[in-house]
Amino acid sequence: MTTYTAPVEDMMFLFEKLRNNKNYNELDKYKEITPELVKDILVEAAKINQNIILPLAKSGDENPTILENGVVRTPPGYKEAYNKFIEDGWQSLSCDPKYGGQGMPKTVSAFFDEMLSSASLAFKLYSELSIGAYNCINHHATDSIKEKFLPKMVEGKWSGTMCLTEPVCGTDLGLLKTKAVEQSNGTFKISGQKIFITSGDHDLTENIIHLVIARSPDSPSGTKGISLFLVPKFLVNEDGSIGQQNGVSTGSIESKMGIKGSATCVLNFDNSIGYMIGPKNKGLSSMFTMMNLERIVVGIQGLGISEIAYQNSLAYAKERKQGKSHKSQSDEIIKKIKKTINKFLPFGNDKADFIIEHADIRKSLLNMKSIIEGERALCFWLSQQTEVSLYHKDEKIREEASDLVSLMTPVVKSFFTDMGMEITSDAMQIYGGYGYTKDQGIEQLYRDNRITPIYEGTNSVQAIDLVFRKLVNKNGNIIDKYISLIKKDILINEEKIKPFIKKLNKNIEILVKFTNWINEKMKNSKDDVSAACNDYLKVLGLVAIAHAWVKVLEVSFKDYEKNKQFYEEKIQTANFFFNRVLPRTESYYLTATSGSKYIMDFKFN
Repeated sequence: MTTYTAPVEDMMFLFEKLRNNKNYNELDKYKEITPELVKDILVEAAKINQNIILPLAKSGDENPTILENGVVRTPPGYKEAYNKFIEDGWQSLSCDPKYGGQGMPKTVSAFFDEMLSSASLAFKLYSELSIGAYNCINHHATDSIKEKFLPKMVEGKWSGTMCLTEPVCGTDLGLLKTKAVEQSNGTFKISGQKIFITSGDHDLTENIIHLVIARSPDSPSGTKGISLFLVPKFLVNEDGSIGQQNGVSTGSIESKMGIKGSATCVLNFDNSIGYMIGPKNKGLSSMFTMMNLERIVVGIQGLGISEIAYQNSLAYAKERKQGKSHKSQSDEIIKKIKKTINKFLPFGNDKADFIIEHADIRKSLLNMKSIIEGERALCFWLSQQTEVSLYHKDEKIREEASDLVSLMTPVVKSFFTDMGMEITSDAMQIYGGYGYTKDQGIEQLYRDNRITPIYEGTNSVQAIDLVFRKLVNKNGNIIDKYISLIKKDILINEEKIKPFIKKLNKNIEILVKFTNWINEKMKNSKDDVSAACNDYLKVLGLVAIAHAWVKVLEVSFKDYEKNKQFYEEKIQTANFFFNRVLPRTESYYLTATSGSKYIMDFKFN
C-alpha cells in the first residue's frame, strides 16, 4: 500500500514567497488571507487526506462502484469519508460566502486539489465535478436558480456533473442528438443519452445536479445551436425540499482500467425537466466556464499522482538493496551504519548497495522531483492569474490575465498529465518487479493516472486547441505577450542566477523560432502544423516551468542563509531541471519542424 505525506512546507513556501504578483496583490478580496490562516488550512487538509482519504484508494480499487437494482453504490468507506469531508467544509473551500462558502483563493484550493488527487483520485472526482458545476451555475444562471441550487451544492449535500459526450459525439459536440423542447412554463423537456459521465450517479448525496448540453428543435445545426440546461436527478420544490425523481436514469456504469471507485455512467434523459442556463444557443460558451476549470484541475490531478509516486519511489529506493554502485565505499563509518541498518531491512544483504546510490535511479528520482516542484510553482502562478482575470478592478488587466489563463490551460492539462504518465512509469521501474504487483500500489497509480491525458479533451485535442486557437485571439498575439512577460520577469541582477537565466533565454529563442515556423506553415501547410502541435505544447510547457523555477531560484538565493538546507535542495533540483529536462525542447523543435510529408504520404495497409 502506498503512503503519503502532504508537501505542506513546499506549498507554504510558494504561498509566502512567490506572491510578488502586483496585480494579484491588488485584489481586495484576499487581503485578510494570511500565511498563518493558510498554513492552518493546509495542515488540516493534510490530516484528512493522509488519514481518511488515502486508505480509500486501495479499497475503491479492490471493491469498485457497482450498479445494483438501478442504484449506483460507491465502495465501502466512501459514504463515511464523504460525510466527514463535507462536515469539515472542504467542499465549500473556494466557494462564495454568499452561498455558504469560505471564499478561499484558488491559490489555496489548488493545493487542496493536489493533496486530494494524491490521496485518492477516484474519491476526489465526486466533489470535483460539483465545484465545476457550481462555478458554471454561479457565472451564468439566474439569481433564482442560484438561490435554489447553490447553497446545497456548496454544502456538499447535492453534487454536480457535466454531461457532454454522446455515443455519436465527443470532441465534435456539434453532432449531439439530445433534444430540449420548451414548455409553456419556461422549463424544457430534455431527451437523449449521455455517456462517460463522471459521478453521473452515486449514493453519496441527496441529489445530483446535471449540467446538460442539448439542442432545441428550432436551433441551428452545429455548435452554434447548443444550449445548456440544469437537470436535477430529483426535482426541487419551491421550499427547497426534494420532490419526485426526474426523468433521469442510469443505463450502466463503465468497467474501467483505473479510478474504479469513481462511477462513470451512461445516463438516459427521458423527458426530464430542465432549466436553461445562460442564453439560448450559447450553451457551449457557458459550459466552457466549467470545462476550462476542469482542464486545469485535471492537470493538478497529474501533479498530485506524480507527487505520491515520487514519495513512494524515494522511500523504496532508500530501503531496497540491489547490486554494487560505483560510488566510493571507503568511509568506514558509513559502512558500519549500513551494516547495522541491513539487519533490519526486508531486502538484500550487506554485499549490495541501496539502489538510491545508483546513478540511474538518482537520475529518475531527480527527474520526478524537478518536474513536480516546477509544475507546482507554475500552477501557483496560474492560480494567481485566474483570480486576477475574475476579480481585478481594471478591465484591461482582467483581460490580459484571462488571455494568459487561456493560453496556459491546455499546457497545464496536457503537460502535467503527460509528465504524470512518465513519472508513474519511472516509479514502477524503480520498484522493478515489485512495482508490477498489486501489493505496492504503484501499478494502481499508473492505471488511475492513465485517464488524465484522455478525459476533459485528449491531450492531442488540447495541443490542437493551443496552436490553432489560443496563440492568437481578438486581443492579438498572446504567445508574444507571454514571452515578453517572461523576459521582463527574469531581468534579475543576482549573479548566481544568471547561468539559469542564460539557459532559459536559449530555450525562449527555440520557442520563438518554433512559433515563427508555425505562423509561416499556417499559410499553406496546416498538416505540418497539426503534426507539430504536441511538440509545440511541450516546448511551451518546459519554458513555462523553467520560468517558474527562475522565480523559485530568485527567492532561494536571496533567502539562502535563512534556511540553507531547504534552499540548497531547491537550487540543486533546479540545476537538474535546467541541465537534464529543459534541453528536451530542442529535440521537440527539430522533430516537429521536419514536417509532415512522411507522415501524410505513408500508405497504411
